[in-house]
Amino acid sequence: MKKSQVPSPKFQVQGNIQQHQFSRNLELRICVFELFLFHFIFTGFISAQNYDSAVKIFSNTILKDELRSHVFKLASPEFEGRETSKTGQRRAAAYIAEQFFIKGVASFYDTSYFQRFPLMISSPDSSSLVIGGKTYKFMRDFYFLPGFQDTVIRGNEICYAGFGISDDKTDEFKNSGAEDRIAVIFAGEPYDREKKRYFISGDTNPSAWSFNRQMKPLNAQRHGVTALLVITDSIEKKVREMKHYIESPMFTLSDGRTDRPVRIPVLFISEEIASDIFAMNGSDLKKVFDKANKGKSKPMLIKSIITIYVRRKKENTSSENIAGFIRGNGKPEEVILITAHYDHLGKDGNEIYYGADDDASGTAAVIEIAEAFAIAKKNGFTPERSILFMPVAGEEKGLLGSGYYTRNPLFPLNKTVADLNIDMIGRMDAAHDGNPDYVYIIGSDKLSTELHKINEEANKKSVNIALDYTYNSPDDPNRFYYRSDHYNFAKYDIPVIFYFTGVHADYHKPTDTPDKIHFEKMEKITRLIFYTAWELANREERIKVDVVNVFEKY
Repeated sequence: MKKSQVPSPKFQVQGNIQQHQFSRNLELRICVFELFLFHFIFTGFISAQNYDSAVKIFSNTILKDELRSHVFKLASPEFEGRETSKTGQRRAAAYIAEQFFIKGVASFYDTSYFQRFPLMISSPDSSSLVIGGKTYKFMRDFYFLPGFQDTVIRGNEICYAGFGISDDKTDEFKNSGAEDRIAVIFAGEPYDREKKRYFISGDTNPSAWSFNRQMKPLNAQRHGVTALLVITDSIEKKVREMKHYIESPMFTLSDGRTDRPVRIPVLFISEEIASDIFAMNGSDLKKVFDKANKGKSKPMLIKSIITIYVRRKKENTSSENIAGFIRGNGKPEEVILITAHYDHLGKDGNEIYYGADDDASGTAAVIEIAEAFAIAKKNGFTPERSILFMPVAGEEKGLLGSGYYTRNPLFPLNKTVADLNIDMIGRMDAAHDGNPDYVYIIGSDKLSTELHKINEEANKKSVNIALDYTYNSPDDPNRFYYRSDHYNFAKYDIPVIFYFTGVHADYHKPTDTPDKIHFEKMEKITRLIFYTAWELANREERIKVDVVNVFEKY
C-alpha cells in the first residue's frame, strides 16, 4: 500500500499561510502585549541583563484559550486519533509544524521541521498454541498483546508457579525448576473471599501484582522462564474488551539498531487450556487454584509437549518527530529539550480514540512554550542556550520517536542539558478530586539535585501549585518513570522532569475528549515549565549530573 506522504512543512505552510486567519482576539492580545512590553523596556523595567524580570512577562503570553484551541484541534475527528504512521498522525504533524512556523519558531532543518524515522509494523497473522497434540486457537482460546518478537518455542515440560509472585513474603518461582522452561501461572493474586481482602496488600485493594501487567513477566524472565502462560477467566469477555489492543500491530524501529529489551512471550490462556494442562499431571484446576489462593501452592513440573508459534505480517513505514528550534545566543552548542508525544491510539473501526489529555494536552503546552520563547527572542531576549521543542511520535508504540532521537540526536547527547517532558497535564486523578492545582513531578532529583531545586524555585516564583512526588520512586508499582519519553533521555544520564497529572477513568479510551480538560490548570502547569526552561536556558552554569540514577536501564 502506498505510504501517506506529507510535503515539507515550510512549503506546505507557505502555501496555506494566506488562508490562515488569526482570530481578532489573538491579534488584539498580541498588540496589547507588545505595547505593554515596549513600555517596560522603554522605562528600563527590564533589559537584556534583567532576565528575571522578563520571564514573568513572557510567561503571561501562555494562555488557556490558546491551549484550548490546540487541544480541540489535535483531538478533533479530523486527526482520527493520531495513530503513529497513519493519515491522522501526519495531519497532526503538519498542524504542529504550521503552528511553529506561524509563531516564529524556526525549523532545525533548512527545509523541514520533521525528523523522519523508519518503522516496521508487525500485525497478528499466523499464531497457534499446541499442547499435548491439541491445537488451541488464537482469539478464541488464548490471546497475546504486542511487546515481544515473533517466535517458535518448544518444550517437553511446563512449570507451574502459583500466581508467579516474588516479594519479601514469598517467591513462588523458588525451587520451581522454571529456568529454561515455559511457565504457567494464575492471573491476579490471592484473595480472601470471607474477609474480602487481598493477602499481599492486606486490605480491599489489590497490590501491583494484579494491575501492573509488566511485573509478572519481568519476574518470570528474571527466573529464566522462556515463555509465560497466564490463566485468565472469562477469556471470551477479555478478548472482546481487549480486541483493539490485541489486534493492534506492533511497531519497532527499523533503522538496523536496537536497544529495546528482549521480552519473553506472554500468552493469556483460557481455563479450558489450564484444565487440560493440569489434567496431564492428574490435577484438577479448581483444587490447584484453591491451594494457590490460600498461599499453599507448590511448584510442579508437568510433562507435556508444547509449542508456541507466533508469526506476524511485516510492513515497512515511517513516522516523524517535529523539531522546532531557537538557537542560543551565548552557549548555542548546549540545548534544552522540551518534549511531548503527539501520537495516540487511532481508531477502532469508526470509533476514535481522541487522546485529548494523552497527549494533546502536552503537545499544546509545547506549542505555547515555544511561542513564548519566540516572542522573547523577537523582543531581544534570546536564550543563552539553544532550545529544541520536540513533539515526538511513536510513544504509544513503545517510546519509539524519542528512542530514535537518542540514537540520532540533532545535538550531541553530552551537550543536552535536560529534557522537560510533558505527558497528560489536563485532568485530575482520584487522589486530587476537586483540587486541580497540582502536578506530579517525576525524575527531577534522579540525576541532578540542581534540576530539582530549579523546578521548585520556578514554582514558587510563578504559579505556586502543589508539586506531588508520589510517583517519583523506583518502587512505584505503576512504573510511570519508564512509561513516557523522558526515560529515553534518562537512560543516557540526561537530567529529566516528567510533568504529569495522573490517570483517570478515560485513560486510553474514546472518552478522553477535549471537553473534559481543565484549561486553567493546564495554563498554570505550562507556565511553570516555561519558568523552569527559562532558568535552565539562561543560568550561567550548566546544571551538573551529581546523582547516580537508581532506575533500571533497559
